Amino acid sequence: MDIRVLQYFLAVAREESITKAAERLRMTQPPLSRQLKDLEDELGKQLLIRGSKKVTLTEDGMLLRKRAEELVDLMEKTKTELTSSNENISGDIHIGCGETEAISFLAQAAWDLRQKYPLIHYHIYSGDAERVTERLDKGLIDFGLLVGPVDVNQYDYIRLPLKDTWGVLMRKDSPLAEKESITAEDLWDKPLIISHQTSINSEMFSWLKTDITKLNIVATYDLVYNASLFVKKGFGYVIALDKLINTTGDSALCFRPLYPALKAGLCIIWKKYQVFSRASNAFLQQLKTELENMA
Repeated sequence: MDIRVLQYFLAVAREESITKAAERLRMTQPPLSRQLKDLEDELGKQLLIRGSKKVTLTEDGMLLRKRAEELVDLMEKTKTELTSSNENISGDIHIGCGETEAISFLAQAAWDLRQKYPLIHYHIYSGDAERVTERLDKGLIDFGLLVGPVDVNQYDYIRLPLKDTWGVLMRKDSPLAEKESITAEDLWDKPLIISHQTSINSEMFSWLKTDITKLNIVATYDLVYNASLFVKKGFGYVIALDKLINTTGDSALCFRPLYPALKAGLCIIWKKYQVFSRASNAFLQQLKTELENMA
């Protein structure tokens, strides 16, 4: 497969039209159609359903779109890395991270490095540990910031001297808001909103002291901000990390820590034997400098 043909395929997938894609690619329709047909013949799969009004992807086409996007992104990332110079380091740094206040540590490192190398650009991707490590394994990001008990032995890593606090986000007029902290027993009969990863978080599972299937889980979430909107409507209680949602001032919400306290460790990871771009290597050295300054 030629990367250029994959770019053609992605253009058609985005435009849902061969004609519109040809116009955007500044080429005529017949050669574009021929390239797509050759791609289908090469793979032995139908990728496109050519309708009278629009082009849609088959199941195989949707899979190829996902992989093609990853390949094109990786190609562009590699091209940028190779064209940067030692004298004036530039390029892109891709970071995947879970929701955590500790992202401010990375932001500080990026800000300090920017004073020396203003041409470095940063791309932040949000997701749970599984999504972050998947992108890292595929070479689509340079660093991952993971929250909680995650096996990092297959990566090089830095453990941060910071921890996040688990607790419960709720309305200020909720019965549990009168308590200074929340016990597992307080939650057993409450409508809960949990992150998708909570069900596989061994520490949280142990803290709850009950089979998670016995809890009244009314919703799950990826982003705690979205979950907080459900809380505002009185939908339930969110088990989440502290400092992600503003609960001060006129906010209708409050946060109460768990008791016994449950903390989440934080770790910055990257692939073992990683050959870094000049920009990524400079960022890693800056991270280490920031850690030394914290000691």
